[in-house]
Amino acid sequence: MAMRVVILLGAVLTLAACESRLNPWNWFGNAREERVAVEAAPAVPEDPRGLVDQVQRVSVDRLPTGAVVTAIGIPPRQGYWEAELVEVGREGGNLVLEFRIAEPITPTDVGSPRSREVYAAFDLSNHDLAEIRQITVEGARNRMISGR
Repeated sequence: MAMRVVILLGAVLTLAACESRLNPWNWFGNAREERVAVEAAPAVPEDPRGLVDQVQRVSVDRLPTGAVVTAIGIPPRQGYWEAELVEVGREGGNLVLEFRIAEPITPTDVGSPRSREVYAAFDLSNHDLAEIRQITVEGARNRMISGR
């Protein structure tokens, strides 16, 4: 009996340490980028924000209760605010999020790309994750896709 426990523990630790698709911590791997012109959904009076210029990075971090999708966007100049990942579609195992952001009220400098970085996040429950195989975050000039 003790030998079975040792073998089972060894198998679990091996699986956890590898890049296997069976390892739940590796379900959403490195995001890949697609350069496209994404058409934003028409702004509604309740949400006049547009899409961020470029999505630079997307990560999906597992939590005991589900996962958090985090994205970094680069707007065309400094001062953009009120960033949010907004769900616009969920079908066929693909969750589509738009990276929405509000323009600055006053004129601002362009600055370096690093100084323009804006972060946004989206929370997913374990129930949501059971149906999702791919997460797409869209910006105005590109989209990033992270899948299992």
